Amino acid sequence: MSFLNKIKLSVNINKLATIRNARGGNNPNILDFAKKIESYGADGITVHPRPDQRHIRFQDVYDLKNNVSTEFNIEGYPSDDFIKLVLEVGPHQVTLVPDKPDAITSNSGWDTKAHQGYLKHIVQQFKSANIRTSLFLNPDPSFIESAAATGADRIELYTESYASNFFIDKEKAIQPYIETAIKAHEFNLGLNAGHDLDLDNLKYFAQNVPHLLEVSIGHALICDALTYGMSNVVKMYLNQLRD
Repeated sequence: MSFLNKIKLSVNINKLATIRNARGGNNPNILDFAKKIESYGADGITVHPRPDQRHIRFQDVYDLKNNVSTEFNIEGYPSDDFIKLVLEVGPHQVTLVPDKPDAITSNSGWDTKAHQGYLKHIVQQFKSANIRTSLFLNPDPSFIESAAATGADRIELYTESYASNFFIDKEKAIQPYIETAIKAHEFNLGLNAGHDLDLDNLKYFAQNVPHLLEVSIGHALICDALTYGMSNVVKMYLNQLRD
């Protein structure tokens, strides 16, 4: 059974900022590229500012506020500085990730059982500001009830284990995601997904995981754009999400 419908594609533009920062100056221009990516058909723009600002800078996030016309999603660890940034910018969605300050990339989801009270306090701040809140989660149904208890609107499933095992046994690799998606739906949690999804594994994931609303893709998409061009690649990824 295929669950493909209108699953949204949010493009993470962190890697474009990494290229810019490597040379200094403003090439590539992050604001211009965000607008272009939207014009190519993407449903949203994602950024993940980190404390060392090695790619997306806090100022980029403020600048993007008035330039993103589709859905704007800000990911990150809920430090005081991050919370302040999100509340001032007011994106459509904030995705809370349990990254350590020196993390190269996100590598695990929240233990919502252990951190339920902590997350509930933070989620309420964002909900009071009418910002949809999502929690980055491993594909484990046992975390769903406590995730829902925080008041979060959605979860984002961490898809690294699926991507790593896709060519070994894709049916086995996707099973925890199907089970977690079903459980999330029972608790009225919307479902996002992201991390290492690409042109090889995205369509199978979208076809088989029920209730999927949105995927956030950055690294693979930007790498593919080096070969195919950004306008072509956005369309190629969108085609993976359509019947």
